[in-house]
Amino acid sequence: MALFLHFGFFLLLSFDIAGPARRDVLELADADFDYLATEHETMLVKFYAPWCGHCKKLAPDFEKAATKLKGTVQLAKVDCTANSELCARFGVTGYPSLKIFRSGRDAGPYDGPRSAEGIVQVMKKQSGPDSVLLRSNSDLEQFVNHYEASIVGLFSPDSSRLSEFLKAASLLREQFRFAHSSNLSLGQEYNATGECVLLFRPPRLSNKFEESVVVFSDYLTITSLRRFIRDNIFGLVPHLTVENMERLRVKDLLTVYYDLDYVHNVRGSNYWRNRVMLVASKFRGRGLSFSVANRKDFEAEIQEEFGLGPDPGLPVATIRTRLGLKYTMREEFTRDGRSLERFLEDYFSGRLKRFIKSEPVPEKNPGPVKVVVAESFAEIVDDPNKDALILFYSPLCQHCKKLEPVYAQLASELSSDPDVVVAKMNAADNDVPLGYDGPREVKDLLKFVKREASHSLRKETTKHREETRKKGDETKSEETRHTKR
Repeated sequence: MALFLHFGFFLLLSFDIAGPARRDVLELADADFDYLATEHETMLVKFYAPWCGHCKKLAPDFEKAATKLKGTVQLAKVDCTANSELCARFGVTGYPSLKIFRSGRDAGPYDGPRSAEGIVQVMKKQSGPDSVLLRSNSDLEQFVNHYEASIVGLFSPDSSRLSEFLKAASLLREQFRFAHSSNLSLGQEYNATGECVLLFRPPRLSNKFEESVVVFSDYLTITSLRRFIRDNIFGLVPHLTVENMERLRVKDLLTVYYDLDYVHNVRGSNYWRNRVMLVASKFRGRGLSFSVANRKDFEAEIQEEFGLGPDPGLPVATIRTRLGLKYTMREEFTRDGRSLERFLEDYFSGRLKRFIKSEPVPEKNPGPVKVVVAESFAEIVDDPNKDALILFYSPLCQHCKKLEPVYAQLASELSSDPDVVVAKMNAADNDVPLGYDGPREVKDLLKFVKREASHSLRKETTKHREETRKKGDETKSEETRHTKR
């Protein structure tokens, strides 16, 4: 049985943002929230506390996003330490909490990315109506000629399906672009007759391996439409970004990284993507998804998480499974795609050795706290004949340093038990096995370890007293026998 402790750690950086950027974020308070909020059709409000580390981390991106969205969507903030009544009114229980407001009314939580660019993309979709009304073919062409995918519903004016479509658009507008029309003839070009939903993949990703438009004509509910979008929005080889990676990485995913740039070099970006698509089409339906990404967006991850070196000038490929297993393609990426095919054949046949980020296994490990690295984790922590307590830490974490002497005391007290292992692992430089994600409250962890150390000490003391008493009883008994003789 393995019992584990996990310390989250963060680097908090504060930046001195120039005055104009700060003024782009509207400051709201108990006294003026209602009348100022109603002046804005769409507004994103950050509820925060000045002492909150996550809030400080978010602040620079939030301010950059406010500047980029100026004149389109207003961004605002509320200090909950000074405006507790307002924060309680909107059910704020943690910081930072981001909420979307429409004309002063709470429209729901913001669940999108928290990078500046991610906030901008999501909130641009939040401005204006949930679904844009289209009247003509030219309206349709203009709407779908966009960097992102588009979902267009074609329904009769009094259709119940239109009502359901608009409800879905209201719920999903943060993630997707919606439009609708009562002009059913707009679907004829796409072999769609009658009421239906058309999903237009981004024109920049158009290719010969799959249709650019997918038609949905089944029974329409919010759930069925959500499932249809989820299953078709990305296509065979989508463009992986920082904003959509969480949605794509719920499955086993192969990603090819290269100098991808769909803003300045669409043709060059699709040159390599088409080669990936050719290979992906041969392995379709085998449980592995595919994607392409701009290497610069994921450079740190590629080097730190997959052990790959600097950009070689050619694409590189990796596989990350939903269980966290990682594989890297070591062979040079060839223009005919054969090297990628060989990589996939080895993957599906089980011949690939997975990549594990690990420090070297210690040659000696004599201390009461055993040093564990990723390569030795299974041997030490997952030993079925022993119970293990493991601490995941970062060398930079001050809370971890505070815990260290207490943890060492606990290990020392338990060192006499051969069936118990007390260990620690540097989680910054080693891959943590999936599922080892324990309590995060530092004060609770400290209480736990101190309690265990105290319990262990009491246990040892009681054991010592029992042994002393037993020896005393045996001595008295021996003395009684001698007296009787």
